[in-house]
Amino acid sequence: MKIEFKQVRENEIYELAELASLIWHEFFPVLLSEEQINYMVDKFQSERAMQRQIEKENYTYYFIISNDVAAGYFGISNTSEYLFLSKLYLKREYRHKGIGKRAFDKIKELARDRKYNKIRLTVNKYNANTINAYDKYGFKIVDAAETDIGSGFIMDDYIMEYEL
Repeated sequence: MKIEFKQVRENEIYELAELASLIWHEFFPVLLSEEQINYMVDKFQSERAMQRQIEKENYTYYFIISNDVAAGYFGISNTSEYLFLSKLYLKREYRHKGIGKRAFDKIKELARDRKYNKIRLTVNKYNANTINAYDKYGFKIVDAAETDIGSGFIMDDYIMEYEL
């Protein structure tokens, strides 16, 4: 299986947002209400939100391409102390095929290129499959956070860290 990582260009943010919405609506109904999914997609995964993240919050997005098809995406952000892995999502039919691991290898490469020795992420405390996957990659839970994201919604997350 041919896997590539392609940095998202400005004229591709709409395509990225469409992919994000598709993946969120197929994955998160087991963890979140439809109302919260719609709110979070609009607030964090919409074209407008991603454009702002790129322009003002130091984000870089990559398409994960499998055999010339957009299988998923990831988003990273530079901080003063670590590379923040904000998003790593795959369409249902591409999960459990080793693509997430290949994406994580790319993320580690990007962290090294940017002179980081740590990668951090947040993950929903009730998302056991994803927590287990990150655990297998070598991430450790270092903290927890409850974040009020507005409209009565709370993100209840673990903070996980990987040391390069």
